Amino acid sequence: MNDIIIKKGLDEIATHDSDVAKALQLYGYPEPRIRPAGFETFFSIVVGQQLSTHAVAAIIKRARDLLPELTAEKVLDLSDEQLREIGLSKQKTGYIKGMASAITQGDFAPESLETMDDEAAIKAIVALKGFGPWSAEIYLMFSLQRSDVFPSGDLALLVALQKLKGLDEKPTPAEAKEIIKHWSPWRSVGSLFLWHYYHGAPT
Repeated sequence: MNDIIIKKGLDEIATHDSDVAKALQLYGYPEPRIRPAGFETFFSIVVGQQLSTHAVAAIIKRARDLLPELTAEKVLDLSDEQLREIGLSKQKTGYIKGMASAITQGDFAPESLETMDDEAAIKAIVALKGFGPWSAEIYLMFSLQRSDVFPSGDLALLVALQKLKGLDEKPTPAEAKEIIKHWSPWRSVGSLFLWHYYHGAPT
């Protein structure tokens, strides 16, 4: 989602949603978030689970220092101990090795996701151990640049939607999907705006 897509999508959402229109005037457009497609981004997604941005950056830097070429094949050449030494937990080491094995054995091909529809791509990703719907949706949004994805399980999005809509309680994921269904086909852009709003809106 580049600047042009973000502006186009949010301007269209704003014509159908007065709350977004008002918030957009106050907080402006969010910055683009674009990640490369492929193994390295999947590696980063696993690393980032339940960790701060600072901690993730430190681990990724150590991984790149250890492996300038961060590929499935190179990761499989490392021992579990080497991966643990850069800061990965035993569980995440298992997830990453499992993903790398699936790629090298031909059971999972990241490049094939580009030709799948959203539902099929998410299904293929969540078949990997350690990858839930949120991880798959984030990959679709920022690596495959899919325009109509809403990660309804993301806590920050739910809190931001509560504030944006002036709700008494945080909506459930199902309620959130219903609230923003009229944002389609720009729900990815709308999600990006909610994260932006979450960090800028008053408590």
